Amino acid sequence: MTTEGDTVLSGGNMGEVLRRGDTVVRQSGEWTPAVHRLLKHLCAAGIHGISKVLTSTDPHEEVLSFVDGDVPSYPMPHRVWDEAALRSAARLLRQIHDATADLAREGPWRSPVREPAEVICHNDFAPYNLVFRGSEVVGVIDWDFASPGPRVWDLAYLAYRLVPLSAADHSDGFTANERQSRLDLLMDAYGTRWEPTQLRRVVSDRLCALAELSDEKAIELSKPELAEHAQLYRADARALSGNNAQPD
Repeated sequence: MTTEGDTVLSGGNMGEVLRRGDTVVRQSGEWTPAVHRLLKHLCAAGIHGISKVLTSTDPHEEVLSFVDGDVPSYPMPHRVWDEAALRSAARLLRQIHDATADLAREGPWRSPVREPAEVICHNDFAPYNLVFRGSEVVGVIDWDFASPGPRVWDLAYLAYRLVPLSAADHSDGFTANERQSRLDLLMDAYGTRWEPTQLRRVVSDRLCALAELSDEKAIELSKPELAEHAQLYRADARALSGNNAQPD
């Protein structure tokens, strides 16, 4: 798939992603038609920062427009923890969910369909897939694992990564009280409030599912580092499950 002049983009843990001029190229799969219908629907709904689906001459690859901006990676730059990032990410997620509430659910999808299937979930709505301009989130990429599911499934994972509720991100310096305030701010910006205990239980369930996927992909893609990620997800899931405690 790689041609002269292509640039391998950072991330892409589950598959190589290339930048080719003003486009992004990656391998397609049986889920690609459903993802493309989703992207076209979001663009038609006026959601900004969504890749446009472009024509490819290769049936085994997909070509999307490049979303201009900065996609951060770990260790996250300080601006990712600004309240502006928290608010703008939650607002964008709400727009996406609202736009997909009545979208047809036909697959196949790469990720399982989860009930109640209220919207189409991105399923990896996290800073490393968000496009920033300064401290503002202006777009989202990497839709391969999208599938129908409940709104809280996406919001819980965003909370895990951006509040953050993960043990690995505690170098950001937030206290437990500050994390609770940031969680409240995230839900307020999204516009729907869940009980913190309920939300943390969903985070725990989400991490357990992610750990299973990471273990599977570690073997399938010969990437042992994904199994290490799975261990971290399970540790955080245990810390968050059934109580209000933050991971230590």
